[in-house]
Amino acid sequence: MQDIRDGFARRLRDMHTETLDERSYDRDSRAMPRRDVYVRSRVIFGVATALGLFSGFQAYYYVSTFTEWPASLPFLLALNLGYWYSWATLTPAILYLARKAPFLERDSWKSALAVHIPGVFVITMLHVALTVSSQTAIVWIVGQEERSWLQEAQRMFFNNFDWEMMTYWAIVGLSHALRYQSEAQDRALRTSQLETHLVEARLQALQRQLQPHFLFNTLHTISALMHRDVNAADNMIAKLSDLLRISLYNVGVQEVPLNQELDFLSKYLEIEQTRFRDRLTVVFDVQPETLDALVPNLVLQPLVENAIKHGIGPRAAPGQIEIRSRRLGSMIELEIKDNGVGLSAARLTDFNRGIGLGNTRSRLQHLYGLSHRFEFRQPPGGGLSVLIAIPLVELSEAVEEITEGVA
Repeated sequence: MQDIRDGFARRLRDMHTETLDERSYDRDSRAMPRRDVYVRSRVIFGVATALGLFSGFQAYYYVSTFTEWPASLPFLLALNLGYWYSWATLTPAILYLARKAPFLERDSWKSALAVHIPGVFVITMLHVALTVSSQTAIVWIVGQEERSWLQEAQRMFFNNFDWEMMTYWAIVGLSHALRYQSEAQDRALRTSQLETHLVEARLQALQRQLQPHFLFNTLHTISALMHRDVNAADNMIAKLSDLLRISLYNVGVQEVPLNQELDFLSKYLEIEQTRFRDRLTVVFDVQPETLDALVPNLVLQPLVENAIKHGIGPRAAPGQIEIRSRRLGSMIELEIKDNGVGLSAARLTDFNRGIGLGNTRSRLQHLYGLSHRFEFRQPPGGGLSVLIAIPLVELSEAVEEITEGVA
């Protein structure tokens, strides 16, 4: 189990130690290039088939209802499918022209028109040639009277040029619409990635603020002990080295299992108990089912340090700090309670509104948003209680998610 936890910590560290600049230099910081959109051939011919069937049935209904001409559904379907399949054959060429000469920039429309105006005439002539050829073949197959290919092509070109032109521009417009949609999705994804990177960078900055603060306070305590108890100061230095090793191992890791957080906190409290001797008693009340729950890294140490400094420190009599954890449905609740001097009602209100321990409050807000509670309470027996409630995510669930992500 310890190997799994160590691997999980390494995985989290690898995920979070990349800085915003390192991870986003190539993907997010550069101007987003234009993205070419390619439509699959089966989609093009699928749409052409649907349009051909619709046109064929419409022609059959019109001929059979409003004219005296003999209506043959297979014949009309074949003619209309040939018409739209001719467009399907030419659509990749139109999409290519749309990619190479897009109407996307304010200054590019003149050059785009210079490409598409000749393109309309060329594509129309090619479409007429393909359509008349398919119609000639169909007429020959069914045994009807054949017409002059050239005369039929001329007739179709001049009679249907407006419709041919609109079809061409419709395909160009659809190409641009798909391209805009694709680029909008890319922008939304990149915006989401940038927001994620920004949150990670802020979290790392907040976490880095904790480590020097804790280190300076501990060194101050060691300095004070050096003048009255060298052995105790030497013992504190050894314990401090253990704490630094753990904290450096988890640099950049935002969440760790609760048992790992409690192990770090225990080593810190050993240093403080060396300093306060019999004046400080620590009680752990931890439900076993919460030990594998993920909690913010180094979230408990500043709360305990605050309780010692402002609750137990000013107190003449011995004091006690209680660290509790329990599971409440889908949440895990952490509580740091002391029997020190406490806070006035006004200061307690200020703390609950966000004044004090702003670093911890910011980290919780970035990690969990509205799905957390961070409250200061006045216990009935005096002192101060700090409560944190966050969503319960167990180590096994996080390892499974990471494994699925790697797979």
